[in-house]
Amino acid sequence: MSRPIIEVSNLSKRYRLGSIGATSLREEFTRTWNRLRGVPYPDKTEFWALRDVSFSVQPGAVVGIIGRNGAGKSTLLKILSRITEPTIGSARLRGRVASLLEVGTGFHPELTGRENIYLNGAILGMSRAEVRRKFDEIVAFAEVERFIDTPVKRYSSGMYVRLAFAVAAHLEPEILIIDEVLAVGDAAFQKKCLGRMHTVAEQHGRTVLFVSHNLGAVRSLCTNCLWLESGTLRQQGPTDAVVNDYYKAGSLAPASLNIALEPRLGHHGEQLRITALTLNRNQPILHGEPFSFAIDFEARSACEEVSFGLGLANLDGTRLMSMDSDLTTPRFTLKAGQRGRVECTLDRLLIQPGLYLVDLGARSGDFNGLDYLSGIMRLEVLPGPSTPSTLIRDSGHVRYPGGWSIASA
Repeated sequence: MSRPIIEVSNLSKRYRLGSIGATSLREEFTRTWNRLRGVPYPDKTEFWALRDVSFSVQPGAVVGIIGRNGAGKSTLLKILSRITEPTIGSARLRGRVASLLEVGTGFHPELTGRENIYLNGAILGMSRAEVRRKFDEIVAFAEVERFIDTPVKRYSSGMYVRLAFAVAAHLEPEILIIDEVLAVGDAAFQKKCLGRMHTVAEQHGRTVLFVSHNLGAVRSLCTNCLWLESGTLRQQGPTDAVVNDYYKAGSLAPASLNIALEPRLGHHGEQLRITALTLNRNQPILHGEPFSFAIDFEARSACEEVSFGLGLANLDGTRLMSMDSDLTTPRFTLKAGQRGRVECTLDRLLIQPGLYLVDLGARSGDFNGLDYLSGIMRLEVLPGPSTPSTLIRDSGHVRYPGGWSIASA
């Protein structure tokens, strides 16, 4: 096996909150005096963004880095990009590095797009002739032909990102480091960028580090994955195994919701009141996997022909799908004072990964609304083991499988 192109050993990064250095001459003198005496000086403003992180990456690998906000992902990439120095430990990279960490990284705002392409090439150690050979391809990929001789300070954030990514991906660095900055672009360009990263790794043997909250993209693009949590490396290994364990972490599981005391509009909740909702037995909700929910209720008076339903809407409130009990089950007759629970199970949840609002209701007959709560909670659908490998899911809200065949005409 060849030696690693990236070697990170016991990497730690400390920041001081609220100030730069000591807050007073006396504090600085005390800290220095204690350090000379070998006495540790407590500093309540210390914050460790990274703690004892170690890993290695082989040439040509595509490695995803996942974790919640504040886990230390961006700090790690800044150290690897030589933007900041570690407090403890080391990071060794063998090869030219191109980084795209935030909008405008590596660009001089007063220079034109054309001039910045050549500037970035020079920073990477490329000759002017090498950059010239790639120039037309970079401009075409970035789709900024009309503005290539305009100072980039006048570019929109989307144009900035398109050109910055095109430069980073086409000027042949041995190591390409990409943060969540691609989220600034539109869905079509994100898909184009992810496809380019796949090409850079597979066909050109480049090494890619990719940080993203889009776990479907990480799963599709990356062979291995690092999971950072609170500044430490919680897990590393094959992407599917790491992402599956990340899904199973308690922080991603939906909680039961007690809604007995939630305010209602009009007369909702007077005859029958929904008291609680439990989603998927408090397990993570995965696209393409079984899904269930349970609705607890209390009938305050006798009710006939009762049906229950749960709907999912996107974040602007547009209903995308509904699950109503009377589509498959006879309507219920309830006695005054009766309490109970109705449950619904789907063999496969086919709505696309993403965030949705939950609507909840009960009615008598076809039109008499007994109880209704709109947007009562957010539900997150995560990519599951069987989620298709489409990098950016721009093909609607629900993906149905079908029996496809082909025949010669």
